[in-house]
Amino acid sequence: MIAPDFFRSVAAFIVVLGVLVFVHELGHYLAARWRGVHVEVFSIGFGRSIASWTDKVGTVWKLAWLPLGGYVKLHGQERPEDVAPEVRARWLPGRTFHEKPVLSRAIVVAAGPVANFLLAAVLFAGLFATVGRPVTVPVIGEVVADGAAARAGLRSGDRVQAIDGTATARFEDIQRIVSANPDRELSLRILRDGQEQTVAVQAGGRDAGGGRRVGLLGVRGGGTEFTKLGPLQAVGAGVEQTWDVTVQTVAGLGQMLSGARTTEELGGPLRIAQLSGQVAQLGVSSLISFIAVLSVNLGLINLFPIPILDGGHLLFYLAEAVRGRPLPPRAQEYGYRAGFAVLACLFVFATWNDLTHLGLFRWVSGLIG
Repeated sequence: MIAPDFFRSVAAFIVVLGVLVFVHELGHYLAARWRGVHVEVFSIGFGRSIASWTDKVGTVWKLAWLPLGGYVKLHGQERPEDVAPEVRARWLPGRTFHEKPVLSRAIVVAAGPVANFLLAAVLFAGLFATVGRPVTVPVIGEVVADGAAARAGLRSGDRVQAIDGTATARFEDIQRIVSANPDRELSLRILRDGQEQTVAVQAGGRDAGGGRRVGLLGVRGGGTEFTKLGPLQAVGAGVEQTWDVTVQTVAGLGQMLSGARTTEELGGPLRIAQLSGQVAQLGVSSLISFIAVLSVNLGLINLFPIPILDGGHLLFYLAEAVRGRPLPPRAQEYGYRAGFAVLACLFVFATWNDLTHLGLFRWVSGLIG
């Protein structure tokens, strides 16, 4: 019998991926309409159509049975030399994608990733305005044995209100101040059992490389509070959070490429499906936050300068703008082949990580053993 967790993961995965794909393709669609390009098909999913309808401008909207992506079919997206004369004869003058200026084509292609970043900002803003923005409170959750805090008598539950006269509104403020003051005595104003106290702490330190030392206190954070924001504040915080997630994601990828971080963290559809089910169990707000983070990741991935992806198309358009004419067809063909090979390798690698993470290989070796 299939466990309920499986059905929850599948349902959550379809919802998460459906939202992300729809918004991404909607970005392409709206930009194409704006730049005067006719959109022939807007499909969520691949393969045979489950349901479809045609709108008043002639676009076919489809819901296909394989919910692993989607696409927007632009009118005249192919080069004239790549299609039969009878196909070219049916093209609508002034409405084809290939005849538009390079700037218009770049706008249509870039609109998909941009839509994903906008979705993330909107979702974060909505959460901050309704549920509240999470703030790591400056409360000590755990005191490390034999650390500077333990020697000074700090306890779990102490709320650090200021360090050397500098107010601490978040736990990150404690980390920032202590890190900048290694091997120094610090004066902490704390709140313990409703009473304010002042505690002197001799901060420790460690070498961070490059002749630099960072301070250590020997404590871990102890909780999160949610603060509701006004509409304008929520919008600003949503944009800021989207930027923070983007920077952290790029930094994580850089660490993987440099070897500072293991590539085992790289996951694919199976990992996303598993996480979708787990996050959905935590509630709607957690699922919305998860969608926002994935939306940033999807936007970033599509901007990678790999042919086949949106970023690869933008790279070709940049070359066309600089040269004054498109790249030779053979160069584009080789680029697309190389891009397909890179994506195929990444997909296989990510799927291997997913199967390893899910314990499939341990299960198989257990059967063999």
